[in-house]
Amino acid sequence: MLQTIKNIFSVKDIRKKLLFTLFIILLYRVGTFITVPGIDKVMFMDQIDTTGGLLGTINLISGGAFSNFSIFAMTIGPYITASIVLNLLQIVIPSLEKLAKEGEEGRKKLNKYTKWLTIALGMVEALGLYLTYKKFLLPELQTGIGAIFGGILFVSSLMAGTALLTWLGDKITEYGVGNGISVIVFVGIISRVPDAAVSLFKMAQNGITQTLIVVAIIVAMVIVIAGVIYVQQAERRIPVNYAKRVVGRKMYSGQNTHIPIKVAMAGVMPIIFAMSFMMFPSMIINLCTKGNPTGFWSIVNNIFSVSSNSQWYYLVSYSVIYMLLIIAFTFVYTLFMVNPVEISNQLKKNGGFIPGIRAGINTSDYISKVLKYITTFGALFLAVIAVLPILLQGVTTLSITFGGTSVLIVVSVALEILKNIETQMVSRHYTGFLSSK
Repeated sequence: MLQTIKNIFSVKDIRKKLLFTLFIILLYRVGTFITVPGIDKVMFMDQIDTTGGLLGTINLISGGAFSNFSIFAMTIGPYITASIVLNLLQIVIPSLEKLAKEGEEGRKKLNKYTKWLTIALGMVEALGLYLTYKKFLLPELQTGIGAIFGGILFVSSLMAGTALLTWLGDKITEYGVGNGISVIVFVGIISRVPDAAVSLFKMAQNGITQTLIVVAIIVAMVIVIAGVIYVQQAERRIPVNYAKRVVGRKMYSGQNTHIPIKVAMAGVMPIIFAMSFMMFPSMIINLCTKGNPTGFWSIVNNIFSVSSNSQWYYLVSYSVIYMLLIIAFTFVYTLFMVNPVEISNQLKKNGGFIPGIRAGINTSDYISKVLKYITTFGALFLAVIAVLPILLQGVTTLSITFGGTSVLIVVSVALEILKNIETQMVSRHYTGFLSSK
């Protein structure tokens, strides 16, 4: 291990990327402690300490930024939501689909549109947060001209924080290691691990029964981690044969290979997408009702704002919607990553074929069928892991915030970062980071 770490830092490019990533992470962690101007932090933290469920999850993902009500309290939710909306619009708007296929220039334009949409969604979410939590502002910022000034300061601070966080994520993707957005979410969750460990330790000191519960939680977490790693690494290999072919005066012999289709091809992104969507309706409702929803809107708000004290039917409703979103986003994300028709055309063009399957439309149909079965299993696995801790809150007195979703995100992003470093090291003829040699 020491030799492996030495090999990593002996490569100048990788060393620079790692140090740059650590520097951005440091800036992010500092920002989580910069409170929005005008907030009574002590009173707000007392409210968060007694609330679990959605608010606890938001606080976990934000790395404590929400409980501090820092400028990063909205995290990167608006950016993720904007990315989802733009990706979905590419299916129905031909001009956006054309931009996606234009290479680097097209991606730059789509990224620009995403940033503008992020600003719009960030403003809506910030206004929703203002109407919900304006009671935690200082008294002089709740009445008269002070209320106008306090509202502008509140909203602009949160929007600026989200814009800065999105920019930091882009810089990690461009100059650092891994996907910047995933790394930021990963760091936010990891930063809460010490607090979770202390809570478990204090719980274990309260008697034999509590100790057994803590042991059960740790064992369950180990099993979940093992399961996540197994599913993330699992893949279905479709065999492909290449016939002999003549190119110029040379004859190339046939070869056997395979098309790897990963079970969890979408990775952790469907979970992050679904979480962002589940947070947004409550913000919209509070914005439209000025923080005081009644009647039908109160019921909808309760569904999307579950806590450890919520009624069981709200928890079940939230869980069902959450599961459906995860499954839907898994299929949509996989659809953008894999095009069976394009794979079939490439195989036909290069003289490749799947044994027992005719080239052309039969091949694309076969790949689509395999992809559908594999993706269904992966989507159901993600949904169950994400929803199980929420349902357990309805039958136990525990508020399980650091649950399956958090473990799934941490393990998935860690594997992605390790694979990124492994690829860069192998390309420079060094011993692989994950190799036993």
